Amino acid sequence: MTGSQDAGLSRRALIGTGLGAAVLTVAAAGVGQAAERPSAPRRALAFLAAAMDAYPDHGTVRLAQSYSDQAGLFSTAFTYDNALAILAHLASGTAEGRSRAVLLGDALLYAQSHDPGHDDGRLRQAYNVGPYTFYDGSPQPDGFVRADGTANIGSQFGFTGTSAGDMAWAGLALSALADRTGAHRFLTGAVRIGEWIERTCRTDEPLGGYKFGVDGADTKLPATSTEHNTDLIGLFGRLARLTGDGVWRERRARSEAFVKKMWEPSGGFFYTGTDDGVTVNESPVPEDTQTWTRLALASPAYSRSLDWAKAHLTVVDTADRPNSTVPAGQSYEGVTFSTAGLLADEDAPIAAGQPKPDRNGVWFEGTAHLALALRDRRAGSDEARARRLIASVERAQELLGAGQTMGSGTLPEAAGIVSASSPLDTGFGFGYYPYRHTGATAWYLLAATRTNPLRA
Repeated sequence: MTGSQDAGLSRRALIGTGLGAAVLTVAAAGVGQAAERPSAPRRALAFLAAAMDAYPDHGTVRLAQSYSDQAGLFSTAFTYDNALAILAHLASGTAEGRSRAVLLGDALLYAQSHDPGHDDGRLRQAYNVGPYTFYDGSPQPDGFVRADGTANIGSQFGFTGTSAGDMAWAGLALSALADRTGAHRFLTGAVRIGEWIERTCRTDEPLGGYKFGVDGADTKLPATSTEHNTDLIGLFGRLARLTGDGVWRERRARSEAFVKKMWEPSGGFFYTGTDDGVTVNESPVPEDTQTWTRLALASPAYSRSLDWAKAHLTVVDTADRPNSTVPAGQSYEGVTFSTAGLLADEDAPIAAGQPKPDRNGVWFEGTAHLALALRDRRAGSDEARARRLIASVERAQELLGAGQTMGSGTLPEAAGIVSASSPLDTGFGFGYYPYRHTGATAWYLLAATRTNPLRA
């Protein structure tokens, strides 16, 4: 995001405890016997597995569906979400997690080398991973690999562009696989991603950095995002370490310089970016530019951004709020997406055909970002606050999103984190809703296992 309401392509633009923890013991339904129930992290991993296996009749080369069917995005698999799933599977420390991470990594490499229109290292914003009939009645019959062998890009929804941020996360995932497995193909794919970003997104505008990317027609987008350049600090740093090539250190420094120009010292937070390379966008201010910068930079000079996020973006969603969808007797603590969400018009739908927003809707992905960043900082009461936030996310996994499906198959019980506790308006022209989400679940696992994906 850059602060503009129509800043171009975004992976989000159309979105309507460690693993060694003891398992819980519960009474087996109707039997009265004690039965072991998997821990919250293991249930989260079961959801990621189900998202990956939702279309078993459509090939072994596959990606994970991003949202439950109820979100209305059918079999859409966002590149960003799948990159996070790779990182979460690796963080599990299990043989199955490693195996699934390798399968997802190979699927990203397949998409990179079997794009229907380009052979330059890019990945698209999203792909289809199973068949469906679109809203206009047109069929989409293929899995991830189409009948002609090309990767099944997300044409129906227009998810065909490529952004620096999505590419950076895919590169982070592939480089993590290269580091963990020693397989050179993953490093080659990550380097191709980095080179595409350098060729396509580097800008000599006054604020510098790397621009947003391209739309589906391959037209360059004008904005430059703090979030994306933060992602690139992580990616370029990893590539510098893994390749030994100093050019990646220079590129990392360029991304870092842009991010630091977005710092507001009087308020102690980072702005969202620029639309023209000259003027800083001052509103809205999002959560991820406060937490991801901590994870990427680890600099005490900028750590106040976490305190700003706690002070300005914390929300508590309860059932007694007018537009809350939280069941009676439940409440959830966390953060919202941006400052604009706190000012959302609660009398108007977020978008046509969508529900009215709850200003106190909790964004669980961002809540996990903050928990992990606090654990990374380790100051004062940071760990205690992080544990409260993680407990809120785990309660959401337990109680929200029941009965949702993927590929029309029922998801495992109490597994997978919904993207938001109630409908929330991000302030960037789209909303988040209470649908189980691969990305939010993966971020929870990263926070639970204290895995920082942005630092080499």
